Amino acid sequence: MDLPTSDLELVRENEKIEDDKERGLTFHCELYDTEIVHKLAQAFLPGLSTACVNNTTGDMFRNPGSVAADIRKEMVDYLTQRSERFVAESVVLEGDLVSDHPYDIISNMVDDFASLKLNLFSRVSGWLLSEKREDKIDDFVQEMEISGFWLLDRREAVAQILVKNVDLKNIFHCDKKFNTAEELAEHVVNCGFRTMNCTNEGCSTVFCASHLEKHDSACPFKIIPCEQQCSENVMRRGMDRHCITVCRMKSVSCPFYAVGCQSTMPHFRIQQHCSDNLLSHLLYTLKTIHKGGSEEDLKKRVDQIVESSSGGLADARDARSLILKVKDAEAKLGPLEVKVSEKVSEEPNKDGENSSEEPVEAFNKGGEQSSEEDKIGCEKSTETINKVGEELSSIQV
Repeated sequence: MDLPTSDLELVRENEKIEDDKERGLTFHCELYDTEIVHKLAQAFLPGLSTACVNNTTGDMFRNPGSVAADIRKEMVDYLTQRSERFVAESVVLEGDLVSDHPYDIISNMVDDFASLKLNLFSRVSGWLLSEKREDKIDDFVQEMEISGFWLLDRREAVAQILVKNVDLKNIFHCDKKFNTAEELAEHVVNCGFRTMNCTNEGCSTVFCASHLEKHDSACPFKIIPCEQQCSENVMRRGMDRHCITVCRMKSVSCPFYAVGCQSTMPHFRIQQHCSDNLLSHLLYTLKTIHKGGSEEDLKKRVDQIVESSSGGLADARDARSLILKVKDAEAKLGPLEVKVSEKVSEEPNKDGENSSEEPVEAFNKGGEQSSEEDKIGCEKSTETINKVGEELSSIQV
């Protein structure tokens, strides 16, 4: 901006500013991002508690509660002054700012204030008794919440001012100005920072109108269609439970998985799957009962069981019930007939051929020897009979 070059120009410039104020935009929109303000207000109590503990650690005559009122006032003044100087500080720091988000900026200011309240003993015990110190800070936060020492609405009023001071890009508060109250009222009705309540039953979230779409896309109480595309509408926070418990489209394994069927399907198709694949489930079941049985024998057994069952097998809902039905059917049908298969080697070795012929020859030789012995035995027995006959005749004479 060019500065006035003479006193006359300076006077005219001042007159122009005064004229702007008289006829200028005097009605300001005071709306802000309620989510950021609420989040900051919640961070004030831990910051105040830390500052009080830092200031009284090791002091026998003071405790955090005895200094809380004074330190709270100091904290509000410190944050207000720092936030008002933030524009100038940001120009000096330029690219050294870690974040330009109001929550990050003000949270860093709160931490700086708590660090300023460290006494000598706190600096030493900060690393010697860190766990005990953290517990003491948490306990004092709860004590302030229970006693209502610093109410939420008052903390939000402070946070609102701080956000407006550090929000250089006007992203988290409305900076609109108007000539008349009527114009301001008309704007407030449509302002993107106007407060809205969630309309979903059970949700009490308050947010800016500009965040309506964002909240609606994540609200846990919103009723939405089932993610697995069943016909049900389910509350978003109960979607996972619905999908894995009662949803008819949930993916399940075949009830006959235990006997070998590896199929998966939506839950509502189980009955149809079992009906369409009854024969294959029977075959899986027989393979489990008759391990080592041939495919051909087991398929014949399937046909026999189906013929004898009179449709009762379709009532089996799982592997256990089907196995029981199959065993009952087999008890009526009798033992499974197994066809023995002959195995013939394609290229028998010479030793095998000799060994197979030798027993045959031995058998033939043995047969010939036994027949000769039988003849000799017969002749001897005939001679013996004749001699005995002769002796009997001589005795009679």
